[in-house]
Amino acid sequence: MSIYDKLNEPQREAVYHTDGPLLILAGAGSGKTRVLTHRIAYLIGERGVNPWNILAITFTNKAAEEMRQRVDNLVGFGAESVWVSTFHSACVRILRRFIDRLGYENHFTIYDTDDQKTLIKEVCRKVDVDTKVFKERSLLSAISSAKNEMILPDEFELNAGGDFAKMKIAKVYREYEAQMRANNALDFDDLLVKTVQLLQTQPDVLESYQERFRYIMVDEYQDTNTVQFQLVSLLAGKYKNLCVVGDDDQSIYKFRGANIRNILDFEHEFPDAKVIKLEQNYRSTGNILNAANSVIANNRGRKEKSLWTENGEGELIRLRQFDTAFDEADFIGEDIKSAVRQGGSYNDSAVLYRTNAQSRLLEEKFIAMNIPYKIVGGVNFYARREIKDLLAYLKTIDNGRDDVAVRRIINVPKRGIGLTTINRIQESATERGIGFYEALLAPG
Repeated sequence: MSIYDKLNEPQREAVYHTDGPLLILAGAGSGKTRVLTHRIAYLIGERGVNPWNILAITFTNKAAEEMRQRVDNLVGFGAESVWVSTFHSACVRILRRFIDRLGYENHFTIYDTDDQKTLIKEVCRKVDVDTKVFKERSLLSAISSAKNEMILPDEFELNAGGDFAKMKIAKVYREYEAQMRANNALDFDDLLVKTVQLLQTQPDVLESYQERFRYIMVDEYQDTNTVQFQLVSLLAGKYKNLCVVGDDDQSIYKFRGANIRNILDFEHEFPDAKVIKLEQNYRSTGNILNAANSVIANNRGRKEKSLWTENGEGELIRLRQFDTAFDEADFIGEDIKSAVRQGGSYNDSAVLYRTNAQSRLLEEKFIAMNIPYKIVGGVNFYARREIKDLLAYLKTIDNGRDDVAVRRIINVPKRGIGLTTINRIQESATERGIGFYEALLAPG
């Protein structure tokens, strides 16, 4: 029995259609990851495609790891040569080889959010921008949004049109970019922007990766932004064997720069594209899908599809509205207690909320009602202070030009080096046109 016999008809059609652009509209729970992984197996096993000619991109490390494991299980020998990664991971691999073409050193540092906040504070101080008026977070958000649209400082300033606030942001943006380059550092948005710039300006590099990645698959395409679209379009520009999987009804990341037009206009960008809909849901019951379809039907600017299932109708959905968050927490607590009194277990209940701030009232109510609970999540390992300090030491060893890392650990552990001394060193470095670390090595 073939592994493809377990697929339903639309899934098999998507797996077997390997040449040319393909848009797979995959509703929730419709087996899109299965289709992608079986498609990779089909390309290698039945079409004779070399594993290293396949690139599969998704959004999160967790999703990439799951896809990697499934590909390994299906393909076996040679599976390790398939590139299965996130957008950012793929870009890092490319930039580590060729970013020197853009004037950077290949051992560049990647700044996380805390590094960016540290740098933006220094930038604001340098260009005399009041952070009480222009918040660091807002400035970083504006810079990130610009980069998502491939808008660089010159164009950003031009678009400001003399607007006072936008001109201030443009000034910060320009200095921020100058400091990032001086530190031989990139932020997460830069990983995409610099890769696109590299491919646009270095024809031999573009040719190399177009030949390398003759078959490209992109998951969660509805959440791609403009720069990600440009990256994929460049890589697929020669062979056009581009398969994108997504669901316009599940696009929730507009606030992060996601451009829903990427999936809605796919057939316009690729006129010969084939469209396949995956509408059979394997995860939910009929009542869940009927409710979801009824809500989604009100969306404007969507591609028509309707999920269905063979799982039966299932239990009815209960909807309750509350005047206050306190009432909501009280109801949730009582509902859990009631289920336990009827023979259930605390492990049977899960509470989902949209923001971390909402957990506080729930925790208080659970404590008062003696309900055991566990908060899933918490401080990321790499966001812990001691880990960031250690990483800053390693960054300094590897890349002495990274002023943010040097300033972070110059007094860790305590060495009696105060802010006044640090500021004097920075002023000396600025006056002499050198980096902070160089000024430490050769005080003037």
